Amino acid sequence: MTTIDWERIDDCFLDMDGTLLDLHFDNHFWLEHVPRRYADAQGLTLEAAKTQLRTRYQAIEGTLEWYCVDHWSRELGLDITRLKAEVDHLIAVHPHVVDFLTALAERGKRRVLVTNAHQKTLALKLDRTRLAGHFERIISAHDLGLPKEDPAFWPRLRAVRPFDPARTLFIDDNPRVLRAARIFGMGSLLAVLKPDSRAPRRVQDEFPAIGDFAELLPGLRA
Repeated sequence: MTTIDWERIDDCFLDMDGTLLDLHFDNHFWLEHVPRRYADAQGLTLEAAKTQLRTRYQAIEGTLEWYCVDHWSRELGLDITRLKAEVDHLIAVHPHVVDFLTALAERGKRRVLVTNAHQKTLALKLDRTRLAGHFERIISAHDLGLPKEDPAFWPRLRAVRPFDPARTLFIDDNPRVLRAARIFGMGSLLAVLKPDSRAPRRVQDEFPAIGDFAELLPGLRA
């Protein structure tokens, strides 16, 4: 079981997609819903559309453009924000997330949402989940001009929202992001092993990890 010395933590930085929210929405949207709409618009078969899009996704994966709905709207000739609204019923909060956020507040820990999500996507998801009130600060990487995968993102974040890396816990489902935070010097890192509720639990031993936020509650409430 993963244990955290909460007496040594002042700030808890949390990713959104795959960490607090079920990544099933994003996987379904980009791998199924967008290809269907793109196939219809371009007169392609669904499989041909999936193949084309997979190549285009992979070409810029991990960059800020990869997370930008305006970029994909221009590139694909589709209204990505509108398409997301078509399937927003799939946006869901992972189990025990609200309990965890509440327990953090009760222990006096500051909660900061740090996401690569574009502002339009962030607004849609916060409206759907009503999670905004659980954070003292919400920061999109698009406001800082770099994705979290870039180690230079973290000094920019500290410039706009000061924190002590040695007394900050950062939780994310993306190993590339966690590696960048480690390079920066983040003191406590946790990976999420089941970002998509409908996909198998991940296996990794690079970072301490949780499958569910319930694992952190006993220590936090002690």
